[in-house]
Amino acid sequence: MNVWNVIRGLSIRQIFRLARILILQPLLIYPTLKATRQTIKVCDLLYQKKHHKNGKANAFRHGLWNLLICQRTFRVTKSREKSIIWAKKITDLHEKLAPNDPLETAMDLHNNEIGRAIFYAMIDNSEEEMIAVLKENTKNAKKIIEIDSILDHKKDLVYLSED
Repeated sequence: MNVWNVIRGLSIRQIFRLARILILQPLLIYPTLKATRQTIKVCDLLYQKKHHKNGKANAFRHGLWNLLICQRTFRVTKSREKSIIWAKKITDLHEKLAPNDPLETAMDLHNNEIGRAIFYAMIDNSEEEMIAVLKENTKNAKKIIEIDSILDHKKDLVYLSED
C-alpha cells in the first residue's frame, strides 16, 4: 500500500480531516504507518491478494491492523486506552474516507473492534501470541449476510464471502 497514492486520491476536505487528526498526535504517525506496512506485509505473506476481498483473510487483516496500531502506539502513549482510542479513530476514519457498501463497512468496523479487543486482553503477551489468537479467531470466523447478524457474533471475526 502506497500511502501517498491514497492521500492523492482524497478530496481537499478529506485531507484536512486527516491532517487535523494527525497534527493533534504527531508522535503516533510513525508507529501507525509502521503497523500499517507490517499488516500488509503479513497479510500478503499469509493470504496473497485474498485479503483484499471480503473473506476470512480480510477479517484477519482488519483485526491485525488494529492490533498492531494499538501495540505500536502503546510504546508511545504508555496507555492501553489511549492506544485503543487512537486505533479506533484512525481506522474509523479510513472507513469514512474509503467507503464501502454498508454491510462491508459494518463488517470492517466489527473486525477492527475484535483486533483492539485482543490487544486489550493480551497486552502483556507477545506480538506472536496475539497474532496466534487472531489466526485462531480467523479460522472460526462467522459468515454473515446482513448487518443485524453481526450482533450475533460480538466476539468473533466476521466475513461476507468465501476466499
